[in-house]
Amino acid sequence: MKNNKEIFEALALLEKERGIEMSFMLDKIKKAIITACKSSYNGNDHAIISMNENKGTFDVYLQKTVVAAVNDPGHEISLVEARKIDPNAKIDETVSVKLNTKEFGRIAAQTARNIIRQGIRDGERELVLKEFEGKKQELVTATVEKIDPRNGSASLKIGKSEAFLPKNEQLPSDNIHEGDHIKVYIVDVKEGDKGPHVLISRTHPDVIKRMFEAEVPEIYDGTVEIKNVAREAGSRTKISVKSRDKNVDAIGACIGPKGARISNIIRELNGEKIDIIEYNEDPCKFIAASLAPAEVLKVEMNNSNKDMCRAIVPNNQLSLAIGNKGQNARLAAKLTGFKIDIKPENEIPEIVE
Repeated sequence: MKNNKEIFEALALLEKERGIEMSFMLDKIKKAIITACKSSYNGNDHAIISMNENKGTFDVYLQKTVVAAVNDPGHEISLVEARKIDPNAKIDETVSVKLNTKEFGRIAAQTARNIIRQGIRDGERELVLKEFEGKKQELVTATVEKIDPRNGSASLKIGKSEAFLPKNEQLPSDNIHEGDHIKVYIVDVKEGDKGPHVLISRTHPDVIKRMFEAEVPEIYDGTVEIKNVAREAGSRTKISVKSRDKNVDAIGACIGPKGARISNIIRELNGEKIDIIEYNEDPCKFIAASLAPAEVLKVEMNNSNKDMCRAIVPNNQLSLAIGNKGQNARLAAKLTGFKIDIKPENEIPEIVE
């Protein structure tokens, strides 16, 4: 095959538009040619393929054994024909016979085309894996390409690859449109029968972690540590933080000057409420803080069950401590790992006294 610049130009375009490396596809084409040789020349796959990317040419040579009388044209060549290629050819030696690939049979050509198509699919699969493996458990910016009007799911462009954001992984308050730029969290990348499956989310608790790492330098450099996150996406989040430097206020660092840092995060999350709680090694103090914005008078640990406790609050703060549909108490329990029984002070005699 000479002067096949179109093939190299097509591969260069494939590399540019889809990101599939030319070397990867050339390797697939070589395998396709060998398969075609095997099919067309009675199982002979001893092919030598010479490619020159700069000149845009490639040639195919098939190794055949020199014989006195040819019984298997796929593997053998007569001495007369062999000496037209190499004047010094001898019986039982091998010569490289240049092929005209147009002579490949229809089935062989179809097999080669299928291998090349599969190569493109494999290249795209490898590209997706490479694209997302390095971004796993990271927050990335994606462009919304298409919204499914039936179920609200979104097709996103992340780098050169595409990903799928189901409706249940979007915030309830999300109202995204084609062309929007949104932040998504790469939860995982799994290899499936139909190719790589990328799990992305805007509701995952780690979305909050990554946003705080991006906005708060003290978290990024490790001065302030995020201990835990409890989230009901789109509604409310509680995050516990701890400073490793006594001169750095963990909550103040997260809020930022004039509330700028926390405001940026809330804006990205469409107004989701965020309570920043200072972590404390003393479980009573930590549990009391976790029920913010309610005031807590006392926390009593359960002696018979170490995972349970009782929080006593002023009578007029009971509904605030429990929260709308129990949300505040539920998030406090997730954050601290304790089952919290919230009681008003008038139900606890010793508090009244």
